[in-house]
Amino acid sequence: MQKATNITWHQGVVTREDRRKLLGQKGAIIWMTGLSASGKSTIASILEKMLLEKGRAAYRLDGDNIRHGLNRNLGFSAEDRAENIRRIGEVAKLFVDAGLFAITSFISPYRSDREAVRAGVEPGDFIEVFVKVSVEAAEKRDPKGLYKKARAGQIKGFTGIDDPYEAPERPEIVVDTEQMGPVESAARILAYLEEKGYLAA
Repeated sequence: MQKATNITWHQGVVTREDRRKLLGQKGAIIWMTGLSASGKSTIASILEKMLLEKGRAAYRLDGDNIRHGLNRNLGFSAEDRAENIRRIGEVAKLFVDAGLFAITSFISPYRSDREAVRAGVEPGDFIEVFVKVSVEAAEKRDPKGLYKKARAGQIKGFTGIDDPYEAPERPEIVVDTEQMGPVESAARILAYLEEKGYLAA
C-alpha cells in the first residue's frame, strides 16, 4: 500500500536500451530460492565472479547481508518476510533497469511473494532458480547451526521445520545441490544466460 500521494514519476532521458548497449548485455534478476543451507549464497558468489570474468556487470544481493542494512527493521514473521522480498524485488528491479544482473539469494519461502516480484518486471527479466535440496541434507550441512536451534525450539517459524517452504512450480532453472557442486550449479545458470541471449545487448 502506497502512503505518499503527492509524488510524480520523473522519466529520465537515458533509456534502459541505452544502458544495455553500453554494457553489452540485457541484464536480469537471477532469483535463487531454496531452503537454508541449500547452497544459494555460495552459488550466487561463484556466478557473480563468473559473470565478471566474462566482462559482464553483476551484483549479488544476499539475504543475510540485506538484513544488516536495508531490511534491518524486519523479522521473520510471514508479514515481514513478504516485505523483505518486496523490497528486494524493488531493488533488483532498479539494478536490471541499470542493465545489470541482480543475483539474489533468499530463502523466499512463499510462492506468492516470488510471483509478485516476477509480475512487477518485464517478461524475461525474472529468472527463477530453484536451488533444490532435501530438508534432511540441508540439516546435515547446517553451517550456521540454525536447524539445530530450530529443533531445540530456540528459533520459531523456521522454514522447513515449523514453517513451510513452497517450491517453485515452473522455475526457469533447477539445480539439485545433492547431485551437483556449487561450481557446476553456477555454470548451469551461466549456460542458460548464454543460451537465451542475456549476455548480448
